[in-house]
Amino acid sequence: MTDLKTIEQQLQPRISVAPMMDWTTKDYRFFARLFNPNIILYTEMVTTGAIIHGDAKRHLDFNQQEQPVVLQLGGSNPKDLATCSKMAQDWGYNEVNLNVGCPSDRVQNNKIGACLMAEPDLVAECIGEMRNAVDIPVTVKHRIGIDDMQSYEEMLHFVDTVAKTGCNNFIVHARIALLQGLSPKENREVPPLRYEDVYRLKQERPELLIEINGGIKTYAETVEHLKHVDGVMIGREAYHNPYLLAELGQLWNLEAPDRFEIMQQMMPYIAQRMAEGAPLSIISRHILGLFQNLPGARKWRQALSGGNAKTLKDVENALFNIQEAIKRTEDYLLEQQTQNL
Repeated sequence: MTDLKTIEQQLQPRISVAPMMDWTTKDYRFFARLFNPNIILYTEMVTTGAIIHGDAKRHLDFNQQEQPVVLQLGGSNPKDLATCSKMAQDWGYNEVNLNVGCPSDRVQNNKIGACLMAEPDLVAECIGEMRNAVDIPVTVKHRIGIDDMQSYEEMLHFVDTVAKTGCNNFIVHARIALLQGLSPKENREVPPLRYEDVYRLKQERPELLIEINGGIKTYAETVEHLKHVDGVMIGREAYHNPYLLAELGQLWNLEAPDRFEIMQQMMPYIAQRMAEGAPLSIISRHILGLFQNLPGARKWRQALSGGNAKTLKDVENALFNIQEAIKRTEDYLLEQQTQNL
């Protein structure tokens, strides 16, 4: 495993892709890494029970090309979280994160996610046990509040309680979560964003590493947030428009990769996964947004979605068609510019 100090130096500022259930799979993470070597990638949330009592290999395996990658855990039993954190370190993860932000009924019933904000002492106990079990960083992802606990002061109390364990990295989703009456989807959209609360947290606790999450969609927005906090976590936009990750390379003066070059690197991976028995559809669904906002993007999505693509040749044909669509548009624009001279 790469030296952690070296990794931390490379990853300033901290820009990450949020853990998203069913989306940030190892196939997506391999694809996302091709856009930017410095973005921090997260697994989907994995519960401690799934790792301890289920198929640990299926939940923990990842490609080394994904690094740096963080395992996000869901749970509230300190001993189980410590066990899984140690497994994460042994498996080669660079960091482990505790989910204190997911608002779904399913995780609430198992005392996982955002409901834990109401129990800062328990979260502190969990983080303390996790930190004692490993040498890699242990971080927390949480909301600015839940239900009747919506004040800045209550969030600050939560952070201060957890920070006493020595944890110094908090990823803050700048919306409260309403655990009764709103679906997980609505909890990502309905409560208003309160970025100022996250900025204030960094101002009042400058010794902590504070990252902001929620509704961030562009390079310009990311740069603006970085004036106030240490890092930015991007969610669904990084999935639907993955080329944003390449644009964010400007933060490190990286040259943006060509989309077609990315697919040239992706094709051997797809072939390997299909040889292992993975259906093309579970891989291709992650690359539908590659040509977002470009000519032919809709036909690209149509060609690969809904089981339309069944072989690598189908993917190659879709690539050829969108390349032609882009070329026709470029030729047309050049012709118009020439006529206007």
